[in-house]
Amino acid sequence: MIQVAVMGYGTIGSGVVEVLETNRERIRRKTGHEIAVRYILDLREFPGDPHEALIVHDFSVIEKDEEVGIVVEAMGGVNPAYAFAKACLLAGKHVVTSNKALVAAHGTELLRIAGEKHRNFLFEASVGGGIPIIRPLTQALAGEEILEISGILNGTTNYILTKMDREGQAFEEALTKAQELGYAERNPEADVEGYDTCRKISILTALAAEREVNYEEVSTEGITHITDTDFRYAKELGTSIKLFGSSRMENGRASVFVCPMMIGPDHPLYSVSDVYNAVMVRGNMVGTLMFYGSGAGKLPTASAVAADIMEAACHMEDHIPMGWSDEKQVLSPMKEQRFRYFIRFSGSASEKLPDVEAAFGKVRAAELPGLDEFAVVTGEMTESRYQKLAAAFGDIRQMIRAGEIIC
Repeated sequence: MIQVAVMGYGTIGSGVVEVLETNRERIRRKTGHEIAVRYILDLREFPGDPHEALIVHDFSVIEKDEEVGIVVEAMGGVNPAYAFAKACLLAGKHVVTSNKALVAAHGTELLRIAGEKHRNFLFEASVGGGIPIIRPLTQALAGEEILEISGILNGTTNYILTKMDREGQAFEEALTKAQELGYAERNPEADVEGYDTCRKISILTALAAEREVNYEEVSTEGITHITDTDFRYAKELGTSIKLFGSSRMENGRASVFVCPMMIGPDHPLYSVSDVYNAVMVRGNMVGTLMFYGSGAGKLPTASAVAADIMEAACHMEDHIPMGWSDEKQVLSPMKEQRFRYFIRFSGSASEKLPDVEAAFGKVRAAELPGLDEFAVVTGEMTESRYQKLAAAFGDIRQMIRAGEIIC
């Protein structure tokens, strides 16, 4: 029998316990091992919970118990998750986590320790929740040169943008609804400012490049400045607006960024709506692949954690080569990236469009009734060139980068 400890008994931790119990027989058949939860670590008491007898409050109980072979980190955040995960690996235990903050900040070190100890640090659920993406990247696509990874990686922001798109809601109204439904935290900063997406695309890029990616160096822009008026223009242009995490790799360099993108219906990510996530992977041989599904939630995420537990159970005495080295991945500056730009200007198109085209080149213009403004979509240019042109022109109300495909 393999003994498992679960650290954190919140949404994900309780989900992991539920999956392990509900699918116990299937897990035993697939792994050849009986897997049982020995401890649940949490600061809180859970009177009346069916697993109350498993609750412990002292981490050292788990760390020192040699019968615990696999530890699930489901606490979230970096502290004390990092210290506990590191201690478990050093104690010769396998560690499984769904914690993207931990993996993005300390994954390089934890992967190194796992290799040195012939143990495993597994994190399938850290990106995309229940969507299998880590294992496909490291195993099924191991022979591919990955050229691009682009994704809608945060269900909260995707839900908000979907409500703004379909129902014309303002950002604040859509956020409030997301919080009422439990899709958004009381403090939604990590989601709406793009930090969550940044960590996830950094992890995926590191896996594809097999080098460490410092998420703090990734250009990150959230959705708080997107308005219902932007979506009215998007409908006029036959497009929609999504929060992208994107990575493009060429000649040993990676262009990684997080920002809202205006895309047309021919784009593979256009139809991804509500709380769903999707990741588009483009390889040099296989072409474009799509991974789509529930990017969060108790049981979808717990299912991915359980799959990692099963993987560890099948490799209790050996290390599975995966992850990345401590060599730093070179990131291309955001100013070198090329986009088309959706720009809103005050005034009327009939008066200002000649000046706009003199500055930005040939554009596609759009106007909405009742507004003293107009919008354009430019041709492709570098971020650096756009910033220079915008600074010289002035009087810009809004800018959103546009994808390669825009109708």
